[in-house]
Amino acid sequence: MKTKVLGAGLAVCLALLAFSVYAQVNRPYHPGTVWEIQFIRVKPGMDNAYKQWLATDWKKEQEAFKAQGMILSYKVVETESHNPNDFNMMLITEAKDLATLEANDKKADALAQQVMGSDEQQVQGYKNREALREPLGTRLGREVVLSQ
Repeated sequence: MKTKVLGAGLAVCLALLAFSVYAQVNRPYHPGTVWEIQFIRVKPGMDNAYKQWLATDWKKEQEAFKAQGMILSYKVVETESHNPNDFNMMLITEAKDLATLEANDKKADALAQQVMGSDEQQVQGYKNREALREPLGTRLGREVVLSQ
């Protein structure tokens, strides 16, 4: 009798296990790359000056990160603002995944010092850019790659 109950219990457990493997959710998408988006409000009349900085120093830094495999790509997107305190530019950087972003923090700091100068020089650069723009925040997003 005990053997029949144990056998039946084992059969039920195996059936449930087989069903759970069979019933795996089939999603028509998979996670893609991670995007870091910085929202910037360029101050009135400072568009050309800020774009000049982007085309020189910022681009040089992004290219160095890309050459080291720390990022995959980067973009600058200009947009209209919807109110006087809204962003009108986005700086977008693509990384393989969140783990890559986190793993490269120290490497990015060291590379930034090589490309952009010492911490003091970088702080001075931030202060100089205050006249050109106001950073409003940063968001991380993961691309959703649709399979079907």
